Amino acid sequence: MTCRYWSPRVDALSPYVPGEQPQQGERLIKLNTNENPYPPSPEVARMLAAYDVENLRLYPDPDARALRKSIADYYDVGVENIFVGNGSDEVLAHSFMAFFKQKEPILFPDVTYSFYTVYCALYDIHYKALAVHDDFTIGLEAYSQSNGGIIIPNPNAPTGIGLSLNQVEQLLKKNRDSVVIIDEAYVDFGGVSVIPLIKKYDNLLVIQTFSKSRNLAGMRVGFSVGNQQLIDGLERVKNSFNSYPLDTLAQAVAMSAIKDDVYFKKVCAMIIASRDLLAKRLESFGFEVLPSESNFLFVTHPEHKAESLYAGLKSKGMLVRHFAKSRINAYLRITVGKDEENAALCDALELILK
Repeated sequence: MTCRYWSPRVDALSPYVPGEQPQQGERLIKLNTNENPYPPSPEVARMLAAYDVENLRLYPDPDARALRKSIADYYDVGVENIFVGNGSDEVLAHSFMAFFKQKEPILFPDVTYSFYTVYCALYDIHYKALAVHDDFTIGLEAYSQSNGGIIIPNPNAPTGIGLSLNQVEQLLKKNRDSVVIIDEAYVDFGGVSVIPLIKKYDNLLVIQTFSKSRNLAGMRVGFSVGNQQLIDGLERVKNSFNSYPLDTLAQAVAMSAIKDDVYFKKVCAMIIASRDLLAKRLESFGFEVLPSESNFLFVTHPEHKAESLYAGLKSKGMLVRHFAKSRINAYLRITVGKDEENAALCDALELILK
């Protein structure tokens, strides 16, 4: 589709395609968009029950100071080290504009979050997609070349494979003259956060989200942690685009969620345990399952096409994610659900495979 009123830039865009959403009235087991299968913290429910809707007639705090203080306290950094936005996708978009409009191309893996290439097209940013190894691990030795910035998800998506703290630090040591962004959307499901390294490396920016491990995909809250100068750069972009990206309710909900550390850790542990059980069950069916430090599994079957498995599951009322892209079109990405959802998935797969 095209339109004569569009600018040439918009006409050339290939927008990001999110995971399929069930239509109204459809009853599907949804294991395709990496949502948390459990409800938000009870603290969130209590806050919402007592919330004074009178607050909603006023603009929210444009600086989200109380929320930033809550996040800063949790990660033992200063408020000046925290930036918040409307989901981590917005934080990422502002980061691309703030740091990656450089003469040299930016670097990221060829198998990774597909929004990165969309941002590059939108902002006219040159990039090099560096090939991951055959086992889908990231070869960091390739990132020693001249660049205008680096972005790597850790754990990577859609593979779920993570990097160690030492690996990220070696990457930082070799790239002191450009901004290195570590996208930690899934880190709480078994990965290791590199947030402590921001005190040592002023070119490191870490981006996280409340959508996955904090059970708040519907609220759209993301944040970044980094040196104050990096945060100031993000603020400049934000205030040139939208001074009020986070609404009042989203800020209050996020603060309630981050206060309940017991519930947060309990849910993460439950998902990790369910993921490991699901991986073993899938392996018993003959699937090859990549090692995952996320709330999803990336799997392939040597005797069955991923596209056919995806269609078969959908016909049985289950959504998983299939990417029709080179290198990964033989794989399915399966979100870890509740144990009963995972069991239903396995039962359906058993029938399809037979």
